[in-house]
Amino acid sequence: MVDSKEIDIVLLVSDLSGYTALTEAHGNVSAAKVVNRYTKIAEEALYEGTRLIERVGDEIIIAGADATDIIKTALKLVHKIEEEPFFPTVHAGIHAGKVLEQEGHYYGSALNIASRVASHAQGCQILCTKVVAEMVGEMQDIKFRAIGEINFKNIFEPVALFEIITDCRKLEMNVLDPVCRMLISPESAPAHLTFKDNNYYFCSFECAQKFASQPKLFIKNN
Repeated sequence: MVDSKEIDIVLLVSDLSGYTALTEAHGNVSAAKVVNRYTKIAEEALYEGTRLIERVGDEIIIAGADATDIIKTALKLVHKIEEEPFFPTVHAGIHAGKVLEQEGHYYGSALNIASRVASHAQGCQILCTKVVAEMVGEMQDIKFRAIGEINFKNIFEPVALFEIITDCRKLEMNVLDPVCRMLISPESAPAHLTFKDNNYYFCSFECAQKFASQPKLFIKNN
């Protein structure tokens, strides 16, 4: 008989932004290297009392009993990713609730909601539900901004979301490679092209060549 129990948990779901485009541009081997590095960074970002419970593709799930520790883990993850050169950004969602724990795996609507919240976030953005924000309350080192109520597919009730202010400056200081969606510094970009008076920067000559062959396709996708 499989041992299972219902527990209260705080869940962090984190994804790489633009991972599909990165895989298409650079291939499976390069994408796997990025995910392996991403997983290692996530493990290094864990606060005491949190643990990485699962990885599926570029989605990482981290669990813990304390909302503050989970949020600090998410902030640390974003900041550590920000320090990585030629690397995608991450977006994350946090929710708390009851799940069924079975042989180290979690099941239930709380996990589904956390995943939906993560998918709603943009690069370098951490979103959480109202229940998580209320668990943390007012702390000097954690700031929230109300987003409003969002209707998610297959979730019956609207979900009130809050953004956790990250101080992430990667989006301000860097530009997006229009082909592989990787954030890069214009100063260190290996390749640069001008199209219709706009400047585009690339992580590699390969991406620049792909853009040059079909610029309108990649501009449309962005």
